[in-house]
Amino acid sequence: MGYLICRTSTPPELSAGFDSDAWKKCGTIRVACFRPEGSGHRPETRLKLQYDNAGLYGLFSVRDRFVRCVAERFQDMVCGDSCIELFVQPAIGTGYVNFEFNASGVLLAHHVMDRRRRPGSDDVRPLSDQEAEGIRIFHTLPNRVEPEIAEATDYELGFFIPFALFEKTHHAPVPVSGTVWRGNAFKCGDNTSHPHWASWRPVRRVNFHEPDCFDILEFE
Repeated sequence: MGYLICRTSTPPELSAGFDSDAWKKCGTIRVACFRPEGSGHRPETRLKLQYDNAGLYGLFSVRDRFVRCVAERFQDMVCGDSCIELFVQPAIGTGYVNFEFNASGVLLAHHVMDRRRRPGSDDVRPLSDQEAEGIRIFHTLPNRVEPEIAEATDYELGFFIPFALFEKTHHAPVPVSGTVWRGNAFKCGDNTSHPHWASWRPVRRVNFHEPDCFDILEFE
C-alpha cells in the first residue's frame, strides 16, 4: 500500500494544526497496529508527511492518556516516555535512521546499519549534535510531564528533517518525484503506567527495528 508524501511549494508551519490548510492535502498514516504484550491502552496516533527541496516535514497528532515525559536531553532514552517515532530508510546507502521523539519534543536519533545493534559494534551510531542541528521540533506539551497525566490528553508534535542529514548518513540525493524510500511509524510508552507498542505497519514482536516490516514512502 505505502504512503505518498505530498510535495509542497510553501514550507508548512509545524504549529499550524493537524487539520489546518497547511496540512489538509496530506494523507494520514494511522499508527494502529498494537502489540498484544501491551497494557491494553490504545492511544489514537496519526501522522502526516510532506516535503520540499529542503527536507521532510511531519506532524503527529495523538489522543492519549497516562502521559509521562521525563527525558530532557538530546539522545536520552525517550522510548520510556510517551513517545512517537519515525524510522526512515533512503533508497541508497546502508541501514536507516530512527527518529524518536517524546511528547515534550526531546529527540533520540541513530543511524542503524544493522538491526541487531550489537553492543560495542559499529552496527549503530548516534547522530552527532552537528548532524542533528538542522532538525526543528514543535510540541504542544510542556518540556517535562511528571507526574503522569492520567486523564485524556491531546497533543501534537511537528518536525522538520533536512535532506542534508540523509546525504551525510546515506549519501542520498534530494528526492524527486517518484523517488521511493521506506519506513515505519510507531507509538510507545515503555515506562508509563500503561505500556503500549503500536506501529503503522505490523511488527512481529516488541521490537521496532525490523526494516523488513517497513513500507513504501513515495515522494509525490
